[in-house]
Amino acid sequence: MSSDAPSTDPWLERSRLDGMILGAVTYGGFFILTVQAAIALVQRPRRGGKIADHRFSLLAYVFITFVLGTIGFAANTKYTEMIWIDLRGAPGGPVALIEDEMDYPINVMAIACYFVMEWFMQALLLHRCFVIWNWAKYVMVPMITLYIAMIAMAILVLIESSAGAIFYNINTELAYLSLEVGLTVTYSVLVTSRILSMRGLMRQITREYDSSTYDTIVLMVVESAMAYIAYAIVFIVSFGMHSNVSNLCFLSISHVQGIAQLLIIIRVARGRAITSEQARAVTGARTTIAFQVTVSEETGEVNVEGTRRSEEGGTQLYPTGSEKAAEEGTA
Repeated sequence: MSSDAPSTDPWLERSRLDGMILGAVTYGGFFILTVQAAIALVQRPRRGGKIADHRFSLLAYVFITFVLGTIGFAANTKYTEMIWIDLRGAPGGPVALIEDEMDYPINVMAIACYFVMEWFMQALLLHRCFVIWNWAKYVMVPMITLYIAMIAMAILVLIESSAGAIFYNINTELAYLSLEVGLTVTYSVLVTSRILSMRGLMRQITREYDSSTYDTIVLMVVESAMAYIAYAIVFIVSFGMHSNVSNLCFLSISHVQGIAQLLIIIRVARGRAITSEQARAVTGARTTIAFQVTVSEETGEVNVEGTRRSEEGGTQLYPTGSEKAAEEGTA
């Protein structure tokens, strides 16, 4: 046997190839949801609601992230061909090509595209969070700080990758992944807690209030975020342990994150989301509603009267005690 024969590591090669196959499957889902999101953004919701706010911005987001994801996927596909076909006779064989993948500019380009794609996706999360929290500074400042730190870590990873470092030895990548997952977890907690708080306030105002809309939004946020978070945690742990399992997640994790975002956009386009007007209305209701409770000494009945300043749309959130009495008198 020749001493120049390439080294072999079947598990490494299998994990890289299987990771590419998984990346193709997730890209297929990403492509289908991109088309559905674009259609949903240009069509009017079935229930007659208005078209989603900022639809042109969302269409631009869908287009940009799809282009970036497609370029990254195409680059990964091409390098997979290079590993086992174009460069199969290179010194070290496929094992060396997999381990030293950052020596080839095509892989640096792929990572750069996915990084920028992830920046756009995280920016969308931040915007939705700020809208629901009515642009509260105590929410915006720490979230923006985490976002800037995440971008800084990504830039450092690109610099080290361009210098030919072994990707799985770049500790900055681990910091970047942790910040990205931490930002997603923080978003999920903030949005979920806010929506549940809004639901509780509406129930206090109107006992028979239908909270199914808020329940649906909470379920949507949790479902979309947990799928990505669970996938990312597996990647982070395996990456930190230098396990080949990371190869199974590496080429598809951005697609999974994109799928989670597109599920949210589709529901937003169909009118199943909290708007900035609703967030302001609930915030105003929290501070302007005054309840006057009188207890009848003879019957023990409680009469609740509510007064509040008229909101922007002039929509009354609940009937006051005097209005209820008028309705009963005319019935």
